[in-house]
Amino acid sequence: MNTRIYLAGGFKGNWHEKVINSLGNNFICFNPQAHQLDEADKYTSWDLYHVDKCDILLGYMSEDNPSGYGLALEIGYAKAKNKLIILVDDRSIIDEKFARYFLICHESSNLVFKTLEEAINYIKSF
Repeated sequence: MNTRIYLAGGFKGNWHEKVINSLGNNFICFNPQAHQLDEADKYTSWDLYHVDKCDILLGYMSEDNPSGYGLALEIGYAKAKNKLIILVDDRSIIDEKFARYFLICHESSNLVFKTLEEAINYIKSF
């Protein structure tokens, strides 16, 4: 059975596609960017359902993510479900105030990488 990965993080940039293309057919990626749901109750249910079904949550806090609230919720839920959580945090490097508050997500994650490429290469080892 292929490892299932939930892609948690903002919708800006093409990082979802980069991960999916880099991992190829060896993984099943749950991509919330693809669900096209606009109502909060519907997309939150979709997201948490798929976090529940994944083996790994890959969280990406990009520097252009406006808040990270959704990512924080998904990390917390994945932690409660005892999922492997891999976090990439680009924003804390450029925003000291944000970094101080986002440490809770670092501490809740199993691994924290500085770049998306490092995280992808690690995931390929599964």
